[in-house]
Amino acid sequence: METGRLATFADGVFAIAATLLILNVDTYVRSCAGEHADLAQHLLCGWPSYIAYVVSFLTIGIIWANHHTVMDQIARVDRTFLMLTVGFLMVVAFIPFPTGLVAQSINRPGARAATVTYGITLFLTAAMFNAIWFYAVRGRRLLRDDADERAVRGISRTFVLGPWIYIGATLLAAADPTAGAIAFMLFALFWVIESTAFGRDRSRGDVPP
Repeated sequence: METGRLATFADGVFAIAATLLILNVDTYVRSCAGEHADLAQHLLCGWPSYIAYVVSFLTIGIIWANHHTVMDQIARVDRTFLMLTVGFLMVVAFIPFPTGLVAQSINRPGARAATVTYGITLFLTAAMFNAIWFYAVRGRRLLRDDADERAVRGISRTFVLGPWIYIGATLLAAADPTAGAIAFMLFALFWVIESTAFGRDRSRGDVPP
């Protein structure tokens, strides 16, 4: 089976997930101030939703970019790969929900539950992404015939770190929700820098062996 339809479907899910994030901002800003507060007060008290929006939008954007890098190395897909991708996209589409929880709860008693839920969601996203990639790579079953071995190894080394880092950030969130939220933000910024600085070279195979 060719990859075109799968890539198109995945792009649609990524676009919807990223768009849903702004609805969390709208809901939070409308409700965070008192009934008689003016617009400026509503906008000011909505700062947690702005930060949560940026972090999750960057996270979804980097996942989308990395998904394109993966699909560039794949020549065909089979039913197992399709089902793994469905599971992966299901978790991606779920990201706006814990994003809203974190924005609403970061300064409240529910902050620990919210940040841990966010962390578990991102861990599952990374784990499913690894499952997709390593299924395709095993025995080069779905790779292009001309897929560069150095690029494949570079992608593998990068992806395998994700679940472990999210586990660490989630454990930190369980102990200190604010510190955990900061860790998720720093990790998103790291992925932006890493993808911008090294992603193009990795997709072309210009990575260290």
